[in-house]
Amino acid sequence: MAQVQSALPETQGKGFWDNVWEQLDERLALHALAYPVPEYANSIPYILGGITLVGFGILFATGIYLTQFYHPEPAEAHDSVTYIITQAPFGDFVRSIHFWMANLVVVTAVLHMIRIYYTASFKRPREFNWLVGVGLLAVSLGFIFTGTVIKWDQEGSEALGHFKEIGEVLGSWGAWFSPEFARSTPLLARLYSTHITLLPFIFLGLAAVHLFLIKMLKISPKPTENARAGDGYPLEQKMGRFDTHLRRMIGFGLILFAAVLVLSFIVPAPLGLPAVAGTEVTKPPWMLLWLYPIENVVGVAGILYGGVVFFILLALVPFMDRSPWLAPNKRRFWLIAGALVLVILIALVIFGELSAPVTHTMGGGQ
Repeated sequence: MAQVQSALPETQGKGFWDNVWEQLDERLALHALAYPVPEYANSIPYILGGITLVGFGILFATGIYLTQFYHPEPAEAHDSVTYIITQAPFGDFVRSIHFWMANLVVVTAVLHMIRIYYTASFKRPREFNWLVGVGLLAVSLGFIFTGTVIKWDQEGSEALGHFKEIGEVLGSWGAWFSPEFARSTPLLARLYSTHITLLPFIFLGLAAVHLFLIKMLKISPKPTENARAGDGYPLEQKMGRFDTHLRRMIGFGLILFAAVLVLSFIVPAPLGLPAVAGTEVTKPPWMLLWLYPIENVVGVAGILYGGVVFFILLALVPFMDRSPWLAPNKRRFWLIAGALVLVILIALVIFGELSAPVTHTMGGGQ
């Protein structure tokens, strides 16, 4: 009885979530994951990365469900997606959640990178973590591409045709892109395997490194007038609690999930008709649509060259903007340069959306 009474003051006056956190922390040592969190880091711009991570968790969960019904054989793939939509329990709804969340996490990931760029959070000593973030963006686009292919409708077949021709552009370096790489397994099945095994493995590895570096290097200082790369938090900086930071990330992630649920109910995920070989009448998803005008000018090789140039530019960001200053008004040149690149990308997406479909390949493939 005395023990119970002595324990009561520890919980009195505390909120429900504070008690939940303490109970979980006692059993799971969650404090080992904690890092100093300044109050400004609890604002939405600073938790976009956490929101994106919650979104990916939902993508993995819905993806695991969808794999139970998908058949990655070219002759069966489209029918299996149709089965998911029409007969699998809640299949259409789960597939729609997967589709809309994939769209929105790309938005939150890009906004997260824009915030990092604007606040110069990629500067010393966080250069490597920026590169890890660039890798995570590349993997995210890999998910988009492979997810487009495995629908195996007209859009998916044409995407696979582009994949094969990029392999031909690469020559001997593109052997993995070729059906001849593994004649016993259709290329569609290999891309499906990439979508559900290789890309998640890479993503989880990069995400673990990303989170570890955030813990060790802490959230970057606020870009005030005299803030410099490598500086710690000023003495007057008010600090918040890590559990509050974590709850806000999860909370806003669940708000994103709620928006996805509404979208999934109102606008189910689309599925095109089965592919017609030798035709090209579709365009890539909006996340990859910025490459379409380049492809119209250069051909299929433009996808490769445009993508490589884009990611090289992103990777070079910490090594080009080398000044110690974090304040935006002391980095006007680089902010203008970044804004110009963003405007060009948006213009390419708009141009790609407005342009008529053009034949670039000899058709789809298996």
